[in-house]
This record gives sequence, structure tokens and C-alpha cells, in this order.
Amino acid sequence: MNTDANKEQRALEHIQSVVDKLLDPEGGCPWDRAQTPVSLCEYIIEECHELVDAIRSGKPGHACDEMGDLLFLLIITARRFADAGSFSLADALNAGADKMTRRHPHVFGDAHFASQAEFARAWAEIKKAEKAEAGERDGGLLSSVPAGLPPLTKAYRLHSKAAQAGFTWDEEEDVERQIESEWLELLDARASGDETAKEHELGDMLFSLVELGRRMGIKAAHALDMADNRFRRRFEAMEKLAKERGRDFAALDLDAKDELWNEVKEQETSSGSSGEHHVPFVSPSAVSGESGK
Repeated sequence: MNTDANKEQRALEHIQSVVDKLLDPEGGCPWDRAQTPVSLCEYIIEECHELVDAIRSGKPGHACDEMGDLLFLLIITARRFADAGSFSLADALNAGADKMTRRHPHVFGDAHFASQAEFARAWAEIKKAEKAEAGERDGGLLSSVPAGLPPLTKAYRLHSKAAQAGFTWDEEEDVERQIESEWLELLDARASGDETAKEHELGDMLFSLVELGRRMGIKAAHALDMADNRFRRRFEAMEKLAKERGRDFAALDLDAKDELWNEVKEQETSSGSSGEHHVPFVSPSAVSGESGK
């Protein structure tokens, strides 16, 4: 075993010893002992979001801290399942390793894929076979898309799944025309004053925009998150500039605020810093619209 593997093994043993102490019936933490896999779900979701935010913000130190928090929660959740006689952390780790081995036959077997799309199709077929072997009912092509996903992510996955079945527009230009059509329908709904119709048409337009992004290799949820972060960063910079100049930002008229906004954007451009970080890797699960599970 190499040095890094030894360090990771010791670190895993360390955090497991911490969990042992926390769950000790005699001297452990009453709050931790009271936790169940269900009660830990919201904390896991929160830590996932915090880890993603740290990664996207380009803060390795913060990402390290948040990854530690998430791993702790996963380990204590696995321990709670083990206490109930369901499965152990070792079972989960082995299941994950076996699954990834099956789904990468070009690495662990003699398969060959000529393209990412071909790999994605094979990935989907392997998943289907796994479910059949486990006795899971085939609920249709969209059954693997969780209803509880965040809306933009769910829209991306639904479009990806529909595209696998050939139910999508032929060309990007067709999607663009659909978006134009949805925009006009939204304007008509707004003019009608029908609140339900406005919500309906806005949803349709967003759904179509997600598909245009998917065809361009862009995930709408990530793109929107980057836009949110840009707006926050620029707005806070505007407030700071106004304060430095002895001006009450809230009291400024829109023209003055626009001037600050443009100044902040120019500073960003001249410094060459967007504060955004992109990862080019695209997994087969991303191409196929799957979560990887």
C-alpha cells in the first residue's frame, strides 16, 4: 500500500473512532445518538450544497472542510444503518466499487466505445440490466428521474431521457423557434391577466431553455448558479463603491446605480477575474441524463 493510501486508511480509522465515541451509550453525545438516517437527510442535503458552493467558488480549503463534514455525515448514517442490521459502510463501499466496475467495461473488461454517446447508451443498458436482476419493475424511461430533484436539474434529466427515445427537436434552430413561441405565449398570458396561465407559460419557456442549454453542453442549474453568483458579487461591489464615496446606495436613482454597475463590470473585465470555475469533464451519466446511481 502506498503512502497516500496509508494516510487515507488512518484518516478513515480516525473519523470512525470519532463516530464510535459520539455514539457511545455511556459517554457519547445525546444529540448524535438520537439521530437516524431519516433525521440526517436534511443535514446531508445542506452539506452537499455547501460543498458544491465551495467547489464552484474555487476555494479548495473551504471545499476540504465541507467534504470532511459531508463524509462525517455519510459515515454516521452508514453506522446507523449498520446498527439497525441493514448494511455497513463496507457494504456500501463494495457495492459502489462493484457498480462502477460493471459500468466501465472498457476499463475493467474488453469492451470498446467509439464515442461518449455510445458509452452513455451502454451505461443505460447496464443500469437497466442491474435493475432487472434486482427484480425492480421497469416503470418506463422517466421512472429513474427522481420527482424531488431541484426543478432545473429535473428538467435537464427529463429532456435527456426523452432525447434517448428520440422525442426531441431535430435541430437547435427548432428549439430556438420553440422558445420564441413560448415567449409570445407568455406575453399573451400576461396581457390576459390570468395568473395561472402566466405561471404555466413561464414554466414552458424555462423548460425549453433548459433543452437549448443541454444541446449546447450547458446544464441550466449550473449556468443559473453562476449568474446568481455574478449578480451577488457585482451588487456587493456596487454597495462597497457607494459607501467608499460617502453615498447612500439605496437612495441613489437607477441611473446612478447603473453607472456603478457598469463600473464594477469594467473592473471585472480589466482584472480578468470572473470568479467562476469550470470543469470540462463530462461523465456518461451526464450525457445520458442519469445521476450515476
